[in-house]
Amino acid sequence: MATRQELSDFLAAAERRAFKQAVYAVRDQDVALDVVQDAMLKLASRYPERPAEEFPLLFQRILQNTITDHFRRQKIRNLWTSPLSSRSAGGADDEAGEHEILETLQTDSGSASLEGADRIERMRLVGALDEEIGKLPRRQREAFLLRYWEELSVAETAEAMGCSEGSVKTHCSRAVHSLAEALKMRGIER
Repeated sequence: MATRQELSDFLAAAERRAFKQAVYAVRDQDVALDVVQDAMLKLASRYPERPAEEFPLLFQRILQNTITDHFRRQKIRNLWTSPLSSRSAGGADDEAGEHEILETLQTDSGSASLEGADRIERMRLVGALDEEIGKLPRRQREAFLLRYWEELSVAETAEAMGCSEGSVKTHCSRAVHSLAEALKMRGIER
């Protein structure tokens, strides 16, 4: 059984990554923040008696279900509101640089500084990768982020996504190939 402090520490550590996953999924920072808060509340209120080592997988499952629930509610809401309004096409656009891009590719403040050209190239790569991950289909993006960003095993990813290990491998493979092709089209090859 986890202590309150262990739960609090886990949520603090998972917050930024969960937010980024939600932003990729819902493509709206305000909605993503609500989704992450809902997922954290569900974990804290429904599963505080679980051992701390179960929190990562359990939280990922709750987060993915909360994202799916958001889309279900949005679909139903749109069914009821679309005939009643003349829905304008204006939406909240993300401003460039407003959100953090993949933390795993950013340089640490304590590391040796990169040369100007290397820094620009790295920023270009991180920006392109961030944009292309956002374009992946939902299941591919989910599998890719869980496997390579959250560093979950294939079995853990399958459990979090509610699918087979073979499906996880397929989604990851397709995501990697799509990202490689998209980056190649942008002139970025490694």
